[in-house]
Amino acid sequence: MTENVTVSDRALRRIGEILGNEPAGTMLRVSVEGGGCSGFQYKFDMERAKADDDLVIARDGAVVLIDPVSVGFMAGSEIDFVEDLIGASFKVKNPQAKASCGCGTSFAL
Repeated sequence: MTENVTVSDRALRRIGEILGNEPAGTMLRVSVEGGGCSGFQYKFDMERAKADDDLVIARDGAVVLIDPVSVGFMAGSEIDFVEDLIGASFKVKNPQAKASCGCGTSFAL
């Protein structure tokens, strides 16, 4: 199940750019927490510590960490980076989400 979380090439490029401006060893942590207008929300943090049970997605200078609980909520998801008229942001395309809010950062299962 853990291998089903993917990161698009666009997102990897952007993560690599962001991490390139951070101290060496910095990684992007993606997690799911309670809250948001639809029940759960995605959280993106810079982190320098990796837990033994983290899912690690590393390619092209980008390193993404996802904890095991969040992986369960994100199975089958793709982390993407989109640019549109209202701005640029990371988006998680989650097939498990039954509903999401207009801003795209919270979801319900």
